[in-house]
Amino acid sequence: MPPTQMASQAGLVEENLQAYWMPFTPNRQFKADPRILVSAEGMYYRSADGRKILDGVAGLWCVNAGHGRRAIAERMQAEMARLDYAPSFNFTHPAAIELAGRLAAMSPRGLNRVFFTNSGSESVDTALKIALAYHRARGHGERQRLIGRERAYHGVGFGGLSVGGLGNNRKAFGPLLAGAGHLPHTLDLEHNAFSRGSPAWGAHLADALERLATLHDASTIAAVIVEPVAGAGGVLPPPQGYLRRLREICDRHGILLIFDEVITGFGRLGEAFAADFFGVTPDIMTLAKGLTNAAVPMGAVLVRQEVHDAFMQGPPDSVELFHGYTCSGHPLACAAGLATLDIYRDEQLFQRAAATAPHFEQALHSLRGEPHVVDIRNQGLLGAIELEPAPDGRNRAAEVAMRCYRKGLMVRGLATNVIALSPPLIIEKSEIGELRDTLADALRDLA
Repeated sequence: MPPTQMASQAGLVEENLQAYWMPFTPNRQFKADPRILVSAEGMYYRSADGRKILDGVAGLWCVNAGHGRRAIAERMQAEMARLDYAPSFNFTHPAAIELAGRLAAMSPRGLNRVFFTNSGSESVDTALKIALAYHRARGHGERQRLIGRERAYHGVGFGGLSVGGLGNNRKAFGPLLAGAGHLPHTLDLEHNAFSRGSPAWGAHLADALERLATLHDASTIAAVIVEPVAGAGGVLPPPQGYLRRLREICDRHGILLIFDEVITGFGRLGEAFAADFFGVTPDIMTLAKGLTNAAVPMGAVLVRQEVHDAFMQGPPDSVELFHGYTCSGHPLACAAGLATLDIYRDEQLFQRAAATAPHFEQALHSLRGEPHVVDIRNQGLLGAIELEPAPDGRNRAAEVAMRCYRKGLMVRGLATNVIALSPPLIIEKSEIGELRDTLADALRDLA
């Protein structure tokens, strides 16, 4: 390419990059030194400068089956050639019916009604609306209070922000939904630092729900929503017995329990869902991310049949739930979901993740003692390395993530000074070793 043409093309890229307002990104810093990914295959991205980048976070907690899955692309192409769009209001199509049935069949017992959305944020807001409407349908419209948890991330809708517990996500957007309450988070480094899997200390923290029930009157609480393992808040595994105790308290007071499994769903813990892994079944479960291997946006909400059936009253020609999205159950997304479920089943990726998890755990905990490391946490193929804060307030985790990228590894540096890890379920032992060694180098460089 002639130099003048190359310069013209570079100028166009720069102009277009300035037009792009990027989400959850320090835009000015990024555009001064952009990191542009141009292709992906298996466990690796390829950057614009031609380097291979090991994906240590499954894209954004979502590419569970690895990149470049031809079977997913081919099924999507076939579906688009056959049916580009079908409305989900008063119509449907075969792929949506099949996907709903397969999700119901693989989900924890009783969660057999499926409502499709387009993202995790939409799934959470849908679940919260279903919870509120459920109580109203049963004559308990006074149950309008929603309870979340500190350090929780439930997406960016106003409902999800209201029950979420990350201050930076909330503070610019006003008072949010009235009456939302929050349980305390479960991390206490004095008691459970460097725990492997669920820490032994902390089940009693679920009893904060009893205090909220006393403070507000349990009859005003519609639902409690938690991530079984908190993700963006720092990868916080639940203490042993914590989720079961929440379930018992909710049952005692007639409160719906919602699991946000947008991250933990589809094999992340070595089971189809965290509900299976922990042996605790919620009333409502939110899904997204791994549902389509992130090939196309899609989410879903799974609901207990008795919750669904509470809406099935009145004349049969009346709309039971005034809620939905233009692209709910889109043919393209359903095709991607079906192909993704086939891969999980045929390659036994959930079982593979369970077998790989001990090696991942050992590799992570071998980093104990590296510079600035104050905690290491893991559950299944989720991991976190927490760093001590820098005296000048710099985010050490973000610096380590940048150094890792330059060394050929993608990790996430969270605002809580946590390096988050969630590799695709196809990761091999050799790639776990590569991930571990690159992290060690980056930590030592920072020191």
